[in-house]
This record gives sequence, C-alpha cells and structure tokens, in this order.
Amino acid sequence: MTEKKKHKDEEEIEETPVDEIQKEAMAESDNTEQLSAEIEALKVKLAEAESKTSEYRDSWMRSQAEFQNYKKRLERDNELTYVSMKGDIIKKVLPVLDDLERALQNRPADNSWANGIELIARKLQNLLDSEGIKRIEAEGMEFDPNFHEAISHESADGVKSGFVIAVVQNGYMLGERVLRPALVRVAQ
Repeated sequence: MTEKKKHKDEEEIEETPVDEIQKEAMAESDNTEQLSAEIEALKVKLAEAESKTSEYRDSWMRSQAEFQNYKKRLERDNELTYVSMKGDIIKKVLPVLDDLERALQNRPADNSWANGIELIARKLQNLLDSEGIKRIEAEGMEFDPNFHEAISHESADGVKSGFVIAVVQNGYMLGERVLRPALVRVAQ
C-alpha cells in the first residue's frame, strides 16, 4: 500500500468513530430529553389522577355521611309517628277507663258484677302501664299548667293557694308527652 492510501484509510478510521460517537451522543441527548418530557407529562397526569381520586373519595364520604343522617332521620321520624299514633289510640281508650273508675266509685259492696267491672278496669290500667302510659299525679301537688287543667278555683281550709284540692279527671302521659292533662280543682 502506498503512503497516501494508508494515510487516507487512517483518516477515515479516525473520522468514523468520532462521528459515530457524536451521533450517538446526540441521539442519547435527544432520547434523554424525550424521556424527561415523557416523565414530566406522566407526573402531571399522576398528580391530576391523585387529585381526582381525592375529590371522588371526599364526595363519596360526604354521600355516605348524608345517607347515614338520612337513615337516622327516617328512623327518628318513624319512631315519632309510631308514638303519636299510639298516643292517639290511647286517647280514645281513656274515656272508657274514666267511666269504669266512676262506676267503681259508686259500686255496691259485695257485688260480684262490680268485682268483674273492677277486674276489667285493672286489666285496662295494666295494659296502659305496659305501653308506658303513666297517670299524672295531681292531688296535693302545686298546680302546673303543663300537666293540669283547672276547672275551678275554690277556697279550702288547710291547703295553700295554688295547690290542687281534688282531681276531677285523671291525666295521662306517654313518655314526656302529655296525652291528656288532669282536670283539677285548685285552692285559692
């Protein structure tokens, strides 16, 4: 080989690796930039997805809480309706009990028929007790317009003014609710 040809081949050999290295470096640089851009885009998408997930979870939790509150409110309303209906039915039965008690106040002694009426009155009172119906105690108590209804004011010896002298008709309560106030006579 001639000197020129040898020199030419060496130049080609020398130029080839440098060009290839530069091309590879540029390609790697382009790939790195492209990968960095893709990573940044994926990070943005991930942040958006996490934000939406958090928003959906909060919305779901709020919905669950609202549903639980709805169920509790519905149960409370149903219970109030039940108690109200129960009270309305019992109000209709109370006059019968009053009539039985009045009949027993004037009953003849040792009468088997009167004993049967007394038994019926006791069963009816036991039924009211089992349903949570309580008689309002009034006689000898201070008059309270929340529980008593005054039908007369009378002077009475030995009783302070504003106290109940006598009960004309018993009052009843269902829990904290007054079904019927007691009709009373009050001392002046």
